[in-house]
Amino acid sequence: MWTDSSLLLRDAGAALLTGVAAAALLRFWEEVANRKLLDQKLCRKLVHITVGLVYFLMWPLFSSEDVYAPFLAPLIIVINIIKVTVIGLGAVKDDGVVNSMTRHGDYRELLKGPLYYACAITLTTIIFWRTSPISIAVICNLCAGDGVADIVGRRFGHAKLPHNPEKSYAGTIAMFLAGFIASVLYMCYFHHFGFVEESWTLVVAFGAISLVAAVVESLPISTRLDDNLTVPLACVLVGAVVFYLVGARNLCCMSRGRSNISAIAGMVFAGSSSSSK
Repeated sequence: MWTDSSLLLRDAGAALLTGVAAAALLRFWEEVANRKLLDQKLCRKLVHITVGLVYFLMWPLFSSEDVYAPFLAPLIIVINIIKVTVIGLGAVKDDGVVNSMTRHGDYRELLKGPLYYACAITLTTIIFWRTSPISIAVICNLCAGDGVADIVGRRFGHAKLPHNPEKSYAGTIAMFLAGFIASVLYMCYFHHFGFVEESWTLVVAFGAISLVAAVVESLPISTRLDDNLTVPLACVLVGAVVFYLVGARNLCCMSRGRSNISAIAGMVFAGSSSSSK
């Protein structure tokens, strides 16, 4: 039987392992960037794809009972937010981070896309956690979908979209397919641990969300604002509607936590009222 302290200790250990895995991966890509083993833009997108998905893989390490797990899991991301902000403001110099996370090697770029990316993953973890299919839709479309879209678009994106000449048909199709396939794979992965349901209805729902995410990413507004901001927002809004319509459960772990608190409070007040009679 797990006690509250042992659950907290387990989740602290899981957070440490998650941090080590993410930090090691980031360090690897920083070395690749510093040694110029890959094109800077390609390296940036590989960071974009792998860091979020590897972080996502670590979620089953955390306990199901501890309410602090969604807050402990993103600690490494929060640390990275602080690191990126400090470097982006010019207070600290780190060429490895700048080369692996920016398009043009300008440290000020860190305060845009990379910062939005880290904040989106952190908020998704805290608000939705692993029992909500919304978290799968957000992280898979943000990491796999958006990352693969840029790589494929730069290589094969000769035919541009009529509504946005900076985007291509190849990139948009690649985003839809990568986001959708990753979502289905992670649905199966989390279902194996008993966190989410697994059904063809959810597969169709993930397909609809990935399609909307790809369309939103192709719009000029995503170019102006940053797709690391618009894609997660679109996935949350559309995902909430679609998953609600198909009857998916546990869409928000925070609402579940509030219901538990309400139930406990109700028991307490019921007990106090009965004792006063």
